[in-house]
Amino acid sequence: MKSIFVGNLSFNASEVSVRSLFEEYGAVDRVNLVTDRDTGQQRGFAFVEMPVDAEAQRAIDSLNGKEFNGRALTVNEARPKGDRGSGGGGRGGGGFGGQRWGNRY
Repeated sequence: MKSIFVGNLSFNASEVSVRSLFEEYGAVDRVNLVTDRDTGQQRGFAFVEMPVDAEAQRAIDSLNGKEFNGRALTVNEARPKGDRGSGGGGRGGGGFGGQRWGNRY
């Protein structure tokens, strides 16, 4: 099973259209269009799971850079969650005494 990251998707892309695109290269187990937790709007990327590694690799090689719904896709093997690095999130203190820089009393 190979998990594929699909970036630069049109916000109008549907699960059906992404599935159809990848099914040209083989069986697709799952398509997950990522949405914003608060608004429910699409975030412009998805994850596609394909059970046969060779078919998944062929899809990656063929679709990376290909135009889909007016946008050039970024398609590559998805990295495991632990390998994504620290990129934001959390609302840590920072500043002095737990105060944020912009807070002046």
